[in-house]
Amino acid sequence: MSFAGLDPLLPEPGAPAGERVHARVRDGRQVSAVLYRSKLPAGAVERLFSPARTWEVTPLLDAGDTAGLRALLPRVRVRLLAERPGADSACVLAWPSLDAPVAGVLPRYGFLPRTAIGVRVPSNPATPAESPSGLVVRPAKEADLEELLALEVAELRYAALVGTARPLDNATTLLEPGLRRLLAEGHVWIAEADGLAVGMASTRCLLPEAGGPLANRLPGGRWGYVSTLSVAEDARGGGVGRALMAVAHRALAESGVRGTFLFYNPCNPLSSVFWHRQGYRPLWTIWDVTPAGEMRA
Repeated sequence: MSFAGLDPLLPEPGAPAGERVHARVRDGRQVSAVLYRSKLPAGAVERLFSPARTWEVTPLLDAGDTAGLRALLPRVRVRLLAERPGADSACVLAWPSLDAPVAGVLPRYGFLPRTAIGVRVPSNPATPAESPSGLVVRPAKEADLEELLALEVAELRYAALVGTARPLDNATTLLEPGLRRLLAEGHVWIAEADGLAVGMASTRCLLPEAGGPLANRLPGGRWGYVSTLSVAEDARGGGVGRALMAVAHRALAESGVRGTFLFYNPCNPLSSVFWHRQGYRPLWTIWDVTPAGEMRA
């Protein structure tokens, strides 16, 4: 398994834990994939962005090995159907975004490019822009919690329109503890116009090598993570998001991060344009297929 020469920001790939699925390519090679199962409890905040049950498949292939992928995916399909996946489930596959040949194969098997991990390094800055007149961006406080939660839920509802979120009835309850923690750490900013909240942003600093979902996704070192950016619907297009991210990026840079990253939907008509203008580019694309999508053989 090698991505050598594909993207300088890709870390050395590692073989994850899980069940091995094997297949034979027409040229005689045996290829393998790792299948990892996970299930989220009912009260997990991750349920806002993920089905309750997922199978993550990691093909142990070199970049560009379309023949190996075509051999593996039908075998993975047979293995998953044996477990009778329910409606609230999905099969997920993350692959480097710059590997165009593989990206051309996945849709033929029912996979859709649902999410991308976008990265921004200091050598790839944002397009400069002036802040809107009269807009104030300041660190958020505990007293702002209600307005911040309303902005986060509004962003969640929009993301649900393009298939990357699930607007559960208890969304506010699920989001509140994490937002309180970020407020206590001083990683939340609020934008106000004429005294009214029109946008918010929250960030964190993470070490990918510490494990978890970012293991083998980013090079080692301290990275800034943009967890939320939300702009009120009637304030979009006026520079509020740019002003918030100018403040957030500056604070992250001052903390000594190697770069910043975030998750966005490549098909989202707002975020896909906005984040590229902010200097982000896709590093990984996360493809998925649900039972309704019927992973094809």
